[in-house]
Amino acid sequence: MKNSVYYSVRAANTLMLVLDSSLDEIAGPQGQWLTQKLDHLPGDVDFVFIVLHHPPYTSSSDMKMFGGGHSARSQEKELAKMLEARQQNQRARIVVFSGHVHNYERHERGGITYFVTGGAGAHAYPIERAKDDPFQSKEVNYHYLQVEVDRGSLKITMHRLDLTSGTAVWTEPDSVAISVPAAKDAAQGQ
Repeated sequence: MKNSVYYSVRAANTLMLVLDSSLDEIAGPQGQWLTQKLDHLPGDVDFVFIVLHHPPYTSSSDMKMFGGGHSARSQEKELAKMLEARQQNQRARIVVFSGHVHNYERHERGGITYFVTGGAGAHAYPIERAKDDPFQSKEVNYHYLQVEVDRGSLKITMHRLDLTSGTAVWTEPDSVAISVPAAKDAAQGQ
C-alpha cells in the first residue's frame, strides 16, 4: 500500500514484513494484510523476517527499579502465538526482529527465533535473563546484527562493542544458524 506504515520487501529467498507496533498486528487492516502475506508466500521464500518495534518476548521488565526496562505487551504476545501456530505448518522459517528493549536478546519459541536488537539509541538496560534464554550475559550489549542468507540457510551474528579497556573492541558473543527443513520433512510437518 502506498504511504503505508507497514510494508513488505522481497529480496532473493527472503520476505521482510515490517509491522507498525502502534497498530494491532493481528487484527484490523494491518492484521488482514499480514494474514494475506503469510497465506500467499511464494514457494521460493525460505525465510520470512518479521520486523517490529515492540518485542513478543523479552527478559526485561517494566518492574525494573533502576536502569529501565520494558515488559512484552499483550498484543505482541498474541502475534507470537499466531506466528508459532503458522510456523508448524509451513516450510519457510519465520525470524522476528524487534527493538524497544535497549540490549540484546535471543529467544527460541515454537520453531521461531526472536531477536531483540536494541543495541543503540539509549543506555542499554541491564537484563536478568531467564535460565532458558539461549544468550546469557550480564553485559551492556551495544551491538548490531549481521544476517547472512544463503539458499535454505542463514546465519545471524551479534557483533558487540566492548569499551571496557578504553579502546573499541568488537566481539561476536552470539551466533545462530537457521535452516529450512528439507522438502520431505516439511511435507511431514517436521
